[in-house]
Amino acid sequence: MIEIKSLSLQLGPFSLNDVNLAVDDKEYFVILGPTGAGKTVIIECIAGLHSLRKGEIWVDGNNVTSLPPEKRKIGYLPQDYALFPFLDVKENIMFGLREKDFPKKEMKGKVEPLAGLLGISHLLNRHVQTLSGGEKQRVALARALAISPKILLLDEPLSSLDVRTSKYLRLELRRFHEELGVTTIHVTHNLMEAEEMADRIAILDMGRLEQVGTPDEVFFYPRTETVSEFIGTPNILDCEHYKTLGHGLMEAVCGGISIILPYQGNGVKKIAFFPRDIHVSINKPIGPEVKYLRGVVVKIEPFSSLVRLRVKAGENILLAELPGDTFQSMDIGVGQEVFLVLKMRTLRIHC
Repeated sequence: MIEIKSLSLQLGPFSLNDVNLAVDDKEYFVILGPTGAGKTVIIECIAGLHSLRKGEIWVDGNNVTSLPPEKRKIGYLPQDYALFPFLDVKENIMFGLREKDFPKKEMKGKVEPLAGLLGISHLLNRHVQTLSGGEKQRVALARALAISPKILLLDEPLSSLDVRTSKYLRLELRRFHEELGVTTIHVTHNLMEAEEMADRIAILDMGRLEQVGTPDEVFFYPRTETVSEFIGTPNILDCEHYKTLGHGLMEAVCGGISIILPYQGNGVKKIAFFPRDIHVSINKPIGPEVKYLRGVVVKIEPFSSLVRLRVKAGENILLAELPGDTFQSMDIGVGQEVFLVLKMRTLRIHC
């Protein structure tokens, strides 16, 4: 278990402001926030890379604040992987073991099983300059795990990878975590990555901890406007009741409006959808009314290159986003009736 107590630190433009945080034993914990929020600073403090004037770091009930990094039993994977270009893959993995004066036979006994687990046995004699991004990530992870750490710290481990490789390695990282049972803290700015991987998520912004919770708690119950904005300002509707329609569908009534949803055998408490996933029309769509919502525009707000519409539909004020040029071509004004079409595949359901 990791505890961060009253941690404050200023490092150039990056700062932490009275951060208190607890991570459970064997938990996969994700720190999520925008660039410059202070995410990396937190894990560098846990790793012992900064002298702390205010705050403490505790591991398993022991105050490790004054311990040097090499005595904390922490594996750290930096964002750039920091592999040594003059060493081959095997030597990179063994680097931390050599620093700890492990016997050569024991080093071999650690490297080979790890390489097998991570699928890089065939790369052990390769130089790191010849590796792909995904292969480098696995080698760096093997090096971090070789010292048998109690804690694994991952700093934006997937940010430099292409979408396909990143998706694959998200699944692999969770598998490694479940097999090894190492308490893991993973830093990212990617909401989808955080939701797919985390047992719990901490939202950090401008050095302040905004919210901690499960992915569903953070998404469906954002505590602050900052959290809501960061996750995409979803429309979150409370549902009063629902009924099944057959053919894998159900109809939920939420604040006086009916929404058709996929039915998977459970009820529904809340429905959420992003403003970008609402199609707005000034003309009545073709088809039955259950396929769209009627609403009245109550507010128009320019937002970057977009225009945000606040639309009253039933008892709800829904937020929709349109590209600026699309909005101009539609000539929408406050008080005008509009029609809203929700994409069923983008709806999120909280049971």
